[in-house]
Amino acid sequence: MAIDQKVQDAHRDDRKSARIVGAGVHDGVNGMICVAEFAAARQVLRSNGLRQAGFRAELLERFTGRKNAPVLFQDGEAHQKQRSATARFFAPKVVGTRYRALMEELSERLVERFRSAGNAELDAMSLEMAVAVAAEIVGLTESKQAGMARRLNRFFDASDPQRGWLSAITAFAASQYKMLAFYLRDVRPAIRGRRKTRRQDVISHLLNQGYSDREILTECLTYGAAGMATTREFIVMAAWHLFENAELKHRFIASDEATQVALLEEILRLEPIVGALYRRAEHELTIEGKGGPIRVQAGALLKVDVRAANTDPAAAGACPFRADADRDLRATRSSDSLMSFGDGPHRCPGAAVALQETAIFLDRLLRVPNVRLMRPPTVKWNPLISSYELRGAVIAT
Repeated sequence: MAIDQKVQDAHRDDRKSARIVGAGVHDGVNGMICVAEFAAARQVLRSNGLRQAGFRAELLERFTGRKNAPVLFQDGEAHQKQRSATARFFAPKVVGTRYRALMEELSERLVERFRSAGNAELDAMSLEMAVAVAAEIVGLTESKQAGMARRLNRFFDASDPQRGWLSAITAFAASQYKMLAFYLRDVRPAIRGRRKTRRQDVISHLLNQGYSDREILTECLTYGAAGMATTREFIVMAAWHLFENAELKHRFIASDEATQVALLEEILRLEPIVGALYRRAEHELTIEGKGGPIRVQAGALLKVDVRAANTDPAAAGACPFRADADRDLRATRSSDSLMSFGDGPHRCPGAAVALQETAIFLDRLLRVPNVRLMRPPTVKWNPLISSYELRGAVIAT
């Protein structure tokens, strides 16, 4: 029986997003180099001479150039300076002191509202949580958060693929309208407030750096995607796993916060929100792969398959598709989520924020007596950020 169990575990696949991701990824780029091994992926993300090519970075550069581009799209010395300057907003120690009280207050409020109602939509709760925390860090605090959440939700939600020139024009016009609404109702009031009085937030920092309103808007959209939309999906996905895996749920509730974060990173290793990262080679380089060296020509596009790298047995160990509360990844000298927050200069600066707010919120939620997942979420594909979206999950008591 024990041997049969080991065989089952070896072939067990706990991933909930694998099917939709497999159906949704259609890169269609001739000559693109796909990197799926963990060691090679880390080499790519840490290499000099590669610039950001994902999240429509190259399209944005055509319109804005590289001067004062959002930090996500910068490279080299400019990127290093901006990351160093904004590190004070995202450092784990800062997150644990400046924003922890907000996370705890929000969690208590959301959970109490759920207990009173007896049921709730999990993705709506997680979006409210993610928006409130990110808004405080960025400085988007001069408008009603419920309205801002709706505007960002409309902007980042997945949509059906557009076909034909008329559909493309319609989609572009709609995105411009959504961006304008976000600027007029959320970003511009925040800028005006901080022109009068600077605060400890990203918008105040950008004003000190001489950024224009347009550049600040683009930066806020970047943080909106990174700090709000992706964290919302992370909270729902982690909750889904914990609700349906009794062993993981028990370990989570019984553990201290550091262990809870490690469990969340194991779930994120399996279910990375952003499943692919793209880079453009500015000069020729060589990547060391298991099958031998891969020569990359200048101008080539590279895709780092985060999901494949995270389940590479050379890094993840045995049974890489299983959620394992005891998985030991110290030999990789990486985080417990491996490549889920990226690596190298562009590693997500908000990792500590996302992990801590998710741990605090789910700790409160899962302690509600008789809480259960009444309806699991539907899974959709979002090509804008190479991600899945989870909608419609209902929890009840």
